[in-house]
Amino acid sequence: MGVKQLLEKKLMFKVFITLGIVSLLGDIVYEGARSVSGAYLNFLTAPAIAAGLLAVGEVSSYLMRLLSGIIAQKTYSPRKFWSLIYIGYSVNLVIPLLALTDYWFIALILYFIERLGKGLRAPVRDVLISEVSEGIGKGKGFGIHEVIDQVGAIAGPSILGVLLAYHPDELGKGFKIGFSILGIPAILSMVAISYAYINYPNPRSVSLEKTSLTTKKLGRNYWVYLTGSTAAVTGLLYWGFISYYLQDLAKMNIIHPSEIAFLYLIAMASDAIIAFPIGLLYDKYRSLSLLFTPITALFIPLFLFIHIERASLYFASILWGLSMGGVETVMRASVADIVDYSSRPIAYGIFSTAIGSSILINGIVSSLLYQIAKTNWIILIALILEIQAIIIYGVLIKLEKTRNKTRETSLTAG
Repeated sequence: MGVKQLLEKKLMFKVFITLGIVSLLGDIVYEGARSVSGAYLNFLTAPAIAAGLLAVGEVSSYLMRLLSGIIAQKTYSPRKFWSLIYIGYSVNLVIPLLALTDYWFIALILYFIERLGKGLRAPVRDVLISEVSEGIGKGKGFGIHEVIDQVGAIAGPSILGVLLAYHPDELGKGFKIGFSILGIPAILSMVAISYAYINYPNPRSVSLEKTSLTTKKLGRNYWVYLTGSTAAVTGLLYWGFISYYLQDLAKMNIIHPSEIAFLYLIAMASDAIIAFPIGLLYDKYRSLSLLFTPITALFIPLFLFIHIERASLYFASILWGLSMGGVETVMRASVADIVDYSSRPIAYGIFSTAIGSSILINGIVSSLLYQIAKTNWIILIALILEIQAIIIYGVLIKLEKTRNKTRETSLTAG
């Protein structure tokens, strides 16, 4: 390896770590707020459907990812490319404003705005990660990024959990102090983004010759993968709904309100622990590792609703974190391997929109069924969807094997 290649590899790794730190700081903010989203709305006397409406924020976030992906796909300007990340992370500054409201519908709107910022930055960030992690492997790269990311996802809920535990008789005070503190990492993330931009101002995806905005180049395997992933995430219970449900259990003295944030913390820790190993598995086994998410997600509603006790709730949170670890590493890495450089922005945008729609459907349906006391239906729907995802992923695995054999035959013939 020449000196130039060595320096370039070192620079890519520096940018890769910096992007991880940006995500870490961002996660402290939005995962901290998200960990108690349903519980906070419940505290503000919102109806159960409000917890489901949190998922509208999620789907608007993912629709924004599609728009962001289209802009990134078509732009020739590195500055415009990076501005999507800058604006996206600056929106995190709305989270401290949650401390200033006592009205659940205003809190809901602020959560929506934060999700739009997440949607704007996510596809561009994923494209950058896929570029700067080429030297270490995409699965490993997304796995390492997720581990760094989850440090923030653990720290954020920890802040809220400690403050709520410290103010057991003044939950409102605990919420307000916690949301205010989250403004600090929001500002620091902007500083880290500037450092990443200085070191990598011209992303490879921007410098490529622009192609027409079409989905034809995505290929059959991408759509099969997307269908399986959509089913898997639709069956994965939305945390905003789980958080609302846990607040009801807290009212029944099954758990303490502060435990809701800690349950989310445990979920994020589980996500962090599994991210790197499953990333390695992806680099070795590719599509086979996609089965991890639907298999773990299968059991979450069983532990939440069938035998309600503290231990089962903690185990459900572990499974939820493991499932999300698969979504954030293997699913994201798969997009970069299934499609080529020129189609990645739009591929990530479509993927994000599909996932967001899945989250919306799950959040709304689960909340409505819970409101009419039909938890058995929640369990049944989740089981059907996850089994469906396993079957579709099985089809993808077979298609990938066929494609690989065809390539090997072509190389041998050549």
